[in-house]
Amino acid sequence: MSSDRADQAPERPDEATKAGEAASGDDRAFYDAGGAGQSAGPQRASQAGGAYDDSAERFLANHPDDAFIGASGVLFEQAMAQTRMAVCLCDPHTPDAPIVFVNRAFRWLTGYEEHEIIGRNCRFLQGPGTDRSAVARIRQAVDNEDVVVVELLNYRKDGSAFWNALHLGPIYDAQGRLIYYFGSQWDVSDVRAARADERHARELARELSHRMKNMFAVIGGIVNFTGRSRGIEVEAREINDRIQALGRAYETTLDEASSGSIEVGQAIRSVLSPYDPDGKRIHFKGNGLRSDFSAVSVLGLSLHELAVNAAKHGALSSDGGEVTVAWQKNGSSEAPTIVIDWIEQGGPAVNPPENNAEAPTMGIVDRMLHMARGNIMRDWHPDGLRARLRVPLREDAV
Repeated sequence: MSSDRADQAPERPDEATKAGEAASGDDRAFYDAGGAGQSAGPQRASQAGGAYDDSAERFLANHPDDAFIGASGVLFEQAMAQTRMAVCLCDPHTPDAPIVFVNRAFRWLTGYEEHEIIGRNCRFLQGPGTDRSAVARIRQAVDNEDVVVVELLNYRKDGSAFWNALHLGPIYDAQGRLIYYFGSQWDVSDVRAARADERHARELARELSHRMKNMFAVIGGIVNFTGRSRGIEVEAREINDRIQALGRAYETTLDEASSGSIEVGQAIRSVLSPYDPDGKRIHFKGNGLRSDFSAVSVLGLSLHELAVNAAKHGALSSDGGEVTVAWQKNGSSEAPTIVIDWIEQGGPAVNPPENNAEAPTMGIVDRMLHMARGNIMRDWHPDGLRARLRVPLREDAV
């Protein structure tokens, strides 16, 4: 059998695998050689877009010595008449391994009529853009009587190109003799395009991530310089800390920008990591909840303020203190929310402020959450501050 011969066609997301699986299912019918099946003729099943495809029936009539007899023949006819998958059979015992059978789906896919296909090697679907390494894989599989699934660029009769997920494998008779090579084709052009779009989106996201890091660094430098020049270095550091916390909320998640949402847990860990360098004092509990960018920025800044307060006055200000941060989705299906629980333990004795004016950090958190249509509830528990933050979850961004 010629090494180059098998370029055929595919068509839907992740169908290279599906095409292979479906082909394997058809193969099982072909392998059932010479069974003692009923001799009843195939039921004339109709296909969308046309009448019964009799190409399989004509093929069997023209190849009476092959193993597709009895029940196997009936299964073969019905499968070929009903499947939308392009299928062909090649004869490995004839020079150049010509195609001896194609179903209607193959003809629809390639644009060729049956008489223009039968007797030709499958390489006639190849063209200038066909990857020779993919063809070499086909050649190797044929030489070794092996199964191969490969994507390659093929061309229709009108010259248009399509990406073909080709599944190719040998078919044997009951005595184990090779009788045909089976090829199934599926147009996966849309899948390839989607993959390319996704790669492009990720490249843009990485570039955006790089630029945003630079932007946060520049802003931080400006804030520090201004603070020093005006004698307000302490205030400038506080502002800069918030800027950097916002940057961390996005830093490890911008590669996901193409999806339109960010993983909440990943952003939370990034924001809080500087407050627990050893990774032993802040404990995270949550799942893969995702949210839009705006919610993540608000939550990130709010958690930064809570962490600053814990480092100055709460659990993180003493050696034995710990913080647990848990997040989950809550609320109704019409108004879902992100709920984050902040629980401090093991810190110094808790002295709740009389009002938010005495705790500027807390006032900032309240204002940010209020602007995001969220809220925070605090419980000044003897073991440490316990807070619950809520922010609307945009389901359409997930």
